Amino acid sequence: MSKPQVLICGTIVHAHDELKNDLGSIAEILHLDTPSRAEFFQACSSGGKYANITAIYRHNDSVDKVGFFDAELINALPESLKSICHNGAGYDQIDVHAAKARGITVSHTPAAVDDATADTAMFLVLSSLRQYYRAEVNARLGKFKAGLKPAHDPENKTLGIIGMGGIGSALAKRAAAFDMKIIYHNRNPNPNADPSYTYISSQQELLSQSDVVSLNLPLNKDTEKSFGKTQFDQMKTGAILVNTARGGVVDEEALIDALNSGKLSSAGLDVYPAEPKIDERLIKMDQCILLPHMGTETVETQKKMEVQVFGSIKTAIQTGKPSFIVKEHK
Repeated sequence: MSKPQVLICGTIVHAHDELKNDLGSIAEILHLDTPSRAEFFQACSSGGKYANITAIYRHNDSVDKVGFFDAELINALPESLKSICHNGAGYDQIDVHAAKARGITVSHTPAAVDDATADTAMFLVLSSLRQYYRAEVNARLGKFKAGLKPAHDPENKTLGIIGMGGIGSALAKRAAAFDMKIIYHNRNPNPNADPSYTYISSQQELLSQSDVVSLNLPLNKDTEKSFGKTQFDQMKTGAILVNTARGGVVDEEALIDALNSGKLSSAGLDVYPAEPKIDERLIKMDQCILLPHMGTETVETQKKMEVQVFGSIKTAIQTGKPSFIVKEHK
């Protein structure tokens, strides 16, 4: 009996042995080699080389060859396909509703990214409070402390976390080690949250209490630009925004206005609406800490993500459904 076919849409960087020896032991591995979207569609059609695939491993770097997994692409996939297993916690590049309509189940990698993304968020919290970017620029220019003003300690500051899932929980643990007070807002209290964290049922109330606000929520039609002028107006004057979620959840014009007016004293950003482009106005603000989407840029985490996706595909082959199914498909 022939093995089920799995298409790798993306570059495997670290887990080559796991791909060959684990997933490869139960599946025939195909690698995306169509250089354009049109040729991909052709390969997925009847008689094409991808016509019998049952699962896809997807990474965002496949966009360069086939584009987003939008409704057009989803509807061009072969009838044999049952699972799209995405390497990443965020899956806004996949039209999960179109996939569901086709009977295709989408999975992602939520747990694998928690620690590395939380480390990045904590760095942004500390750097924004202490204004380490300005200090580093001074050091590199030979100015030492000239012109630098005392910044702020994290101790006893209130960190408001919007979205107390895996990443939010990991960030809370790190911030608590710096003696920050942790408050959070979810649709419902997290039953696994540490008893020392305070659940705030009103986002407006959380914003009014927080010295630093961290965004840890997915990007979808409900959250796109959901954090804008109204929310900035509800924050303390001089507060800080940290975003390691998705750039699209923030109204960037409103963010820039809040920084220019002094409503926000700083922002720590790892994500942007039009990546890889970063708005020049943000680049010129030396009170902002800007990273180029470094949340999961570690060898250990990227390998963990690759292996987790292989596991999801293996589960899909064995049971008909992958592990870590996105919430829209549960």
